[in-house]
Amino acid sequence: MRRRWLGACLVAASLGAAPLVADGSGEAQSTGVQAPADFDAQEKTIAELQAALTSGAVTSRGLVLAYLARIRAYDLDGPQLNAMLAMNPKVLETADALDRERAARGPRGPLHGIPIVIKDNFETIDMPTTGGTLALTGFLTGRDAFQVKRLRDAGAIIIGKTNLHELAAGITTISSAGGQTRNPYDLTRTPGGSSGGTGAAVAASFAAAGMGSDTCGSIRIPSANNNLFGLRGTMGLSSRDGIIPLSHSQDIGGPLARTVADLAVMLDVTVGADPADPVSAASGGHIPRSYRDALTPDGLRGVRIGVATALFGAAPEDEEVTAIDRRALDVMKNAGAEIVEVATPGLEVEMRGSSLIDAEFKFDLMDYLARWPNAPVHSLREILDRGDYADALAQIFTRRDARTARETPDVVQTRARRTAAIALVASAMETNRLDALAYPTLRRRAAPIGETQRGSENCQLSPATGLPAISVPAGFTDDGVPVGVELMGAAWSEARLLAMAFAYEQTAHPRRPPASTPSLVNGRAPTTLNFVVNLNGAHVTFSFNPPAGTLAWDATSTRPLAASVHRGRQGPVLATIMTNRASEAAGMVTLSLADRAALRDNGLFLSVRTMEAPQSVQRAALRVKAP
Repeated sequence: MRRRWLGACLVAASLGAAPLVADGSGEAQSTGVQAPADFDAQEKTIAELQAALTSGAVTSRGLVLAYLARIRAYDLDGPQLNAMLAMNPKVLETADALDRERAARGPRGPLHGIPIVIKDNFETIDMPTTGGTLALTGFLTGRDAFQVKRLRDAGAIIIGKTNLHELAAGITTISSAGGQTRNPYDLTRTPGGSSGGTGAAVAASFAAAGMGSDTCGSIRIPSANNNLFGLRGTMGLSSRDGIIPLSHSQDIGGPLARTVADLAVMLDVTVGADPADPVSAASGGHIPRSYRDALTPDGLRGVRIGVATALFGAAPEDEEVTAIDRRALDVMKNAGAEIVEVATPGLEVEMRGSSLIDAEFKFDLMDYLARWPNAPVHSLREILDRGDYADALAQIFTRRDARTARETPDVVQTRARRTAAIALVASAMETNRLDALAYPTLRRRAAPIGETQRGSENCQLSPATGLPAISVPAGFTDDGVPVGVELMGAAWSEARLLAMAFAYEQTAHPRRPPASTPSLVNGRAPTTLNFVVNLNGAHVTFSFNPPAGTLAWDATSTRPLAASVHRGRQGPVLATIMTNRASEAAGMVTLSLADRAALRDNGLFLSVRTMEAPQSVQRAALRVKAP
């Protein structure tokens, strides 16, 4: 079905023809620009894309086609990330109009003609808004959400809508409408959630940046799991009008991006007051002319960052992320920040009991759907009765639907815990003269697909207090899984947090593209690379698939022997190629990010030993020029 949604757009991209733009007479004219296959959109920043548009190196239509080619290569085919839920049927028409406008009057601003993606719980006038549930298939509201309209007014092109954890009710991104999204850094793991489709899409360069929503980590967790920057603003910074609600006390929308500068560009056009969302009135007087003005290399100089030690977790399983986050904080220290250890007694207890999602979801969804008489369903109960939900959501939907009243004694207690959490954070920041509080976005690495994500307790601190928090890339586990560290500031300190993140970014350069979605070659994913190693009676044909990161082999031998692939000449075994039990063998292994780099640098070795002389081992490097 999703292949049909891409429709003529992907056909155009696959043809590799020069982009066509309609002139004033309605006739299609060639721009003379090279085919989109010749423009590499991977990892391009918004400023780089805008420069290419200004110079004429590419048109907005060409950018769209370049991104569509990547979506075809890596979302539908190849690693099949499953990040995109729907494609904009008018995306090329929109791009052509913006190209004509640029030629006639110049760009509207930094987002003019730039393709982005939108989480599918934001209303869009030209695409259904499903929230990832089959129950809302075809649901059209006939309008754009406030932030979507602001993006379009700025000239952004919405290339499509992304998958999410169904109705934003979880953090692993599985839904009945879109299935399971994969993490582009480790295809066996989740991308986080609920904005995991946006996280995976932006990480894989399916667009320049994207929009998500955050109720308990749903922007920050996918940012951490996909080596991105993601900001949850102060409650009231941005309008929620047109976003399917999860919990009105905690919901907020915002951007995810590969760089802090891109995040600031997206933030500039999506924040501000909106009469349709009274909470956003609080933003008055707190929004700068541009968040980009705060981005200076010395943004960490003189800053005091408090390490909330209790939020790092004490279990052995937490140690890996703790070590990576501590190293990131050391980088911040070297860039001029003062890092202090901060005790926050009682905060973790109050934070854990402060979520209002269970209490508000059923009623908020009902209130939202009541505005649309023609909506396919009007309550969570209807969704359950129809069976139009992913099995992974059955328990949580049933529990939340069991709520019988909006205000109950446990809700009163929860609000009291929120008040207590606010007081504890305020006290810690004032007593220690802090500009930010630091802690892991997730205490543990991204969960394998099908398993529960552990270590997510910290997601509730920002929504419980209403304070802004930014997740920044802290580094990678030994096998290439991204990890994030979070900085939380005082109310309306978004510019200061962005300044800290930018200064850290300029020092650490933490962004790495995922190996599963490399640059296209002539508009297509790189082909499988084949090479042969003959060693000590073993004849092994290897095949390396760059997007999938898989190394396959087909081996034969002229005598009994044992053959294996090692990381380094004397390193551990990555794969057993042959044993003395057979003269023919075949198999495949998925290489980690580090092992793919080792293969590229001739750092993986084939070792062969015979039964006649098992102590005599011959070794040869696997020599392949991997992309």
